[in-house]
Amino acid sequence: MINQNEKPNAVQDKWDSYPRPIQLIMDTIRQQVFKAANDLNIQSIKETLKWGEPSYLCKTGSTIRIDFKTKTPNKCYVFFNCKSKLVETIKEVYSKTDNLEFDGNRALIMDINQPIDLDVLRHCFVLALNYHNIKNLPLLGV
Repeated sequence: MINQNEKPNAVQDKWDSYPRPIQLIMDTIRQQVFKAANDLNIQSIKETLKWGEPSYLCKTGSTIRIDFKTKTPNKCYVFFNCKSKLVETIKEVYSKTDNLEFDGNRALIMDINQPIDLDVLRHCFVLALNYHNIKNLPLLGV
C-alpha cells in the first residue's frame, strides 16, 4: 500500500488552511483516493498542488483534485479533467445518489452536512486512476 501518512509540505500547508471540520472531511476523501489506488494495485501516486488544490496523479489515470471553497462553506469538491468522460460517466451511473451534485463535466460536489457514500466515491476514484486504460470503453467499462 502507498504511504499516505505524510503529505508533501505544500499540500500540508494547504490542508492547514482549511477549518478543522473540513480537514476531517477532506481526510476521508483523501483516504478514498489511496484506497482506490490500493484496489488497483497502483504502487505510486504523486500528491501535489495543482491550481492551488490538493491533487493526485498516477501514470494510468487522470488527475484528481479535491478542495473546499470558503464561498460555499457547506460543500467539498472533487475535480476531474473536464476533457475526460469521467463526470459524464459518473452522472450516468450515480445521478440518483444522495448527496452528490455535479458541476458540468468537471466536478462532483458534496454537502458536508450529509453523509458521503464512500463506496461510490472510491469507485469514482478507481475510474479516474485507471482512466487511461478504460477511456475507450462504453461507460468506462462500468
